[in-house]
Amino acid sequence: MDTHLYYFDHEEFKPGFWSVLVVVVAVLIFLVTLALVIVQPRRIGIGWWASAGAIVALGAGVVTIANVGTVWGIVWNATFTFVGIILISIILDSAGFFRYAALVFARAANGSGTKLFVFLIAVGALVSALFANDGGALILTPIVIEILLSLGFESRAELAFILAIGFIADAASLPLTISNLVNIVSADYFRLQFTRYAEIMIPVDLVAIVASTFALWVVFRRTIPLRLDTGRLEQPQLAIRDLATFRAGLMVLPALLAGYVLSDHFNVPVSLVTGFAALLLAGVAGRRQLLRVSFPASRGDGEQAIDLPKLVRGAPWQVVVFSLGMYVVVYGLRNEGLTSLLASGLRSVAHYGGFAEILAAGFGSALLSSVMNNMPTVLIGALSITQSHLANSHFLAYANVVGCDLGPKLTPIGSLATLLWLHVLDSRGLKVSWKEYVRYGFMLTIPVLAVVLSGLFLITTGLHA
Repeated sequence: MDTHLYYFDHEEFKPGFWSVLVVVVAVLIFLVTLALVIVQPRRIGIGWWASAGAIVALGAGVVTIANVGTVWGIVWNATFTFVGIILISIILDSAGFFRYAALVFARAANGSGTKLFVFLIAVGALVSALFANDGGALILTPIVIEILLSLGFESRAELAFILAIGFIADAASLPLTISNLVNIVSADYFRLQFTRYAEIMIPVDLVAIVASTFALWVVFRRTIPLRLDTGRLEQPQLAIRDLATFRAGLMVLPALLAGYVLSDHFNVPVSLVTGFAALLLAGVAGRRQLLRVSFPASRGDGEQAIDLPKLVRGAPWQVVVFSLGMYVVVYGLRNEGLTSLLASGLRSVAHYGGFAEILAAGFGSALLSSVMNNMPTVLIGALSITQSHLANSHFLAYANVVGCDLGPKLTPIGSLATLLWLHVLDSRGLKVSWKEYVRYGFMLTIPVLAVVLSGLFLITTGLHA
C-alpha cells in the first residue's frame, strides 16, 4: 500500500520576518475563508467563497498551481462520488423510499416509546451508511418530525428523538467509504480499497451504533414516553409516491454495493460506479419527461410524477467547487508547516504505544473538526499522518476518519451538514441554541468517541496479529 502517494518533502522552516508573515497570511486566509463558508454572506454558495479563498492563497504565494493539481488529484473522485450519492438519495426520497422505511420501523415499535427510539436510530444508521451522513440527517429529520407530530409528541420528547437522529447520522457514517465525504477523501488519499476499508470499519461502525444508542438512551431516557399509539401512523405503502422508482431503488442499491466491490478488482473509480447508478435511477424517475408523455401530477392510486430536472438542479454541485477551493486553502497551511507540527506530535505520542497513537489521532482530528470543520481537518490529518512516517500510519488513517466523523458533533460548526440540519429544525419551529447543542455534543461525543477508538484499536490489533 502506497501511503505516500501525495507526499512532498517539506522544507525545513526558516525563521525570519517574511517566513512568519507568510505563516500568518496562510492562517488568516484559512480562517476568513472558513468563516465566509459558514456564514455565507449574500447566500451565493459555499463553493464560491471557498474558491475566493483559493484564489487569494494563490495570489499571496501560499500555494502554487502545482498544489492545485495535487489537491484536485486528491478530491475529484470523492467529490463526484458524494454528489452521485446525494442525487440518488433525493431521487429515492421523492419516490417515498425513506418515509416508507421510517414508517415500517416506527409501526414495528408496537406502541413502545423505547423501541421507537431505538428503531428510528437504526433507520438513521442504515440511511447514513448507504446514503452518507448528509442523507441521514437532512432527509430523514423532516420525516421523523412528521412521524412524531402524528404521534402527538411533547416538545422535549420530540427534541430527544431529533437530536438522536442528528447524532447517529454522523456517528454511524463509518462503515463504507461512501458513507461520508471525509471517508472518501481519506480512502483515496491512502489508497484504501472499498473492501479493505469495509473489513475494518464495519465492525467499528457496529461499536459506534451500540455505544451511541446506549449513550443517547442514558441522556434522554427520562423524556422518552413509555407508550405510544403507533396505530395513528399512516400505512407505509401510502408513503410511496413513485412505485417504479421505489422498486428500481431496491434493485439498484445491492447492485451499487456489488459495483463498489468489483471496482477494487478492475481499478474503477467509485465515482463512476455511483454516477452510473444515479443515471439509472434518474432514467426511471424521469421516464415521463423522457418519453414526453403527458401524465397528471397525481393519479388515483396516489402515485405522483417526480420532477427530475428540479431534483438534478437541487443536487449539491457547489460541493465540487467547494472541495477544490477549500482544500487548496488547507494545502497552504500544510506548506507553511502546520502538518509538520502535527506529525511531530504524533511521533512524540508513538513512544507510548499503538493505543496512544490511535487516541491521539482520533481525538486530535475530532477537536480540530469541532473548531475548523471536518472537511479541511481530514486532509490536514491525512497529511500529518503521512509526514509522521510511523509504521502503522494506515491504521491511524482510520482513527483520523473516526475523529472527523464524530468530532463535528461537539460544535455546530463541526460540519456543514450540522449547520444545514439546525436550519431544517429552525424552519420547523424547533429551536436548538448553540449552547444547548454544545452541551449535548460534549455529553455524547466524548464517551462514544473513546469507546469507538478503543474498538478500532482492538480490531486493527486483531487483524495485524
